[in-house]
Amino acid sequence: MKSSLSRKQAPSEAPRPIGVFDSGIGGLTVVAALRKLLPAENIFYIGDTARVPYGGKSRSTIERYSQELSGLLLAERAKLIVVACNTASALGVPLLQETLRIPVTGVIEPGAQAAVKATRSGKVGVIGTRATIASRAYERAIEALNPDVKVFAESCPLLVPLIEEGWLDDPVTDSIIQRYLEKFVRAGVDTLVLGCTHYPLLRPAIQRFTGSGVILVDSAQNTALSVQKLIRQQKLAAPQKNLGRLQVALTDQSTGFLRVAEAALDLQVGDIQLRTVQHGAA
Repeated sequence: MKSSLSRKQAPSEAPRPIGVFDSGIGGLTVVAALRKLLPAENIFYIGDTARVPYGGKSRSTIERYSQELSGLLLAERAKLIVVACNTASALGVPLLQETLRIPVTGVIEPGAQAAVKATRSGKVGVIGTRATIASRAYERAIEALNPDVKVFAESCPLLVPLIEEGWLDDPVTDSIIQRYLEKFVRAGVDTLVLGCTHYPLLRPAIQRFTGSGVILVDSAQNTALSVQKLIRQQKLAAPQKNLGRLQVALTDQSTGFLRVAEAALDLQVGDIQLRTVQHGAA
């Protein structure tokens, strides 16, 4: 990957990056949205592919993983951290916001705000991992914004493996989507939150089943908008003349799905770095 730094510019003088982490590679949907909205920003992404998935792990484990990955991003001089994982946003962000000296944002609040704004019937569906749904983070966030909105939630544990197999347009995937989403159609929801950063890759397939009458809320796009607002408020924006650079690191090799995501998102990832996570890194 070509660096955006001039020959005379030392790495320490380059604009500090937006740090992004996820349990795996699904968070690249957030990165793609950030790249489009904030092209001047450097981004350093870490995917915890050695320990994915997070969906079935305990709060204490998610908190520890979140601290460790944040420590790796702080070592890269991150100016703010985006937790591009719904499970870690639900269970890890509160601790990070208490302990870190830089801004930390997740994907729950932006998604909840967009859902409340979009719904006309007051019936919102949320799909996500078991841990995200069990945390009731979306229900609480939506209720805080508008207690009159009724939330229907469903965990969809089979969707991430199908996405990582690259089965984005496949009869098997369509059948699983139908099985998971039938309850939402019967309930008459008019807005569906894609509460996992993998799920935007299935947006066309999900929309085919729900029909155009159901608005799909993509946490990735809304998180990018939230980050844009945050860096303006905190005066952290990179100079507009800067040509933003993307660096990607993984905690274990996972090139198969990485290339699927790269193609689906029209995202140039380039060379992949490897990072080792150690207890207490943050």
